[in-house]
Amino acid sequence: MCNLKILETSKFKKKSAKTDDNIIFWGDALKTLKKLPEEPLFDLVVTSPPYDIGKEYEKTIPLDEYIKFHEKIIIEITKRMKPDGSICWEVGNYVKNNSIIPLDYLFDPIFRKLGYTLRNRIVWHFGHGLNNRKRFSGRYEVVLWYTKGDSYTFNLDDVRIPSKYPGKRYSKGPKKGQLSGNPLGKNPEDVWEIPNVKSNHVEKLDHPCQFPVGLVERLVLALTNENDLVLDPFAGTSSTGVASIMNNRRFWGCEIMKEYVDLSFDRLTDTINGTVKYRPADKPIYDPSQTDLSIYPEEWKHGGKK
Repeated sequence: MCNLKILETSKFKKKSAKTDDNIIFWGDALKTLKKLPEEPLFDLVVTSPPYDIGKEYEKTIPLDEYIKFHEKIIIEITKRMKPDGSICWEVGNYVKNNSIIPLDYLFDPIFRKLGYTLRNRIVWHFGHGLNNRKRFSGRYEVVLWYTKGDSYTFNLDDVRIPSKYPGKRYSKGPKKGQLSGNPLGKNPEDVWEIPNVKSNHVEKLDHPCQFPVGLVERLVLALTNENDLVLDPFAGTSSTGVASIMNNRRFWGCEIMKEYVDLSFDRLTDTINGTVKYRPADKPIYDPSQTDLSIYPEEWKHGGKK
């Protein structure tokens, strides 16, 4: 299960990929998917597609063309999803002229038309980003979790978080006096506070919009079992692969940028060797109130005036 290889999409034979390897496909996601067998392959798809806002790895196109392109990707994925499989589509906002369009409500009709059921709209909240002067600064994105059928994997016990009140007891009824919680912790709910990958983040590589491993890991643990196959059609630096391989799942990723393919290969090799750097989702959030940064500056005590 720890075999890792790079396959160049333009060179590998149609339907020749082996299912017992971890694979980084170097090439266009749509062309790669079309070369794979049209049979149940994927237990889980986790991805954060480009937002059509002009990053170095994407070409800005009209929004309606952008949505049509991604619909083609989702159709090809669907042909290869297992009946009990899940798709997690992580998106933010399309931004133009300081106006935003939430991409999640543009993608939702595509999934519903293909017969998927939305199980959760998970809000990923993070503390750092660009500050805006003409609207409130954006500090969240969303993960749309869809299932192909009503029988799907959901390992809640594997992703429980510490209870806020573990000593709470039933106050009435037949269980009065007994502990009311779960010794493994509580459901993590649908708002997740996980830092995004910025310059001082332990996972930071040379990629402008890197996905935190902790966010993906919770999805992988909850929605798959060991040896299942996880796909990321827009792999970037393969955070999805790190979360999958470290938890004994198999990973296939598509990436069109050669520099990110190389970064992915090194990073996944480190994962296999147990030396990869990552920030677990359950690590406490940094609290600046415990530092000198939280002290109100003397210069501001009179409105910034001397």
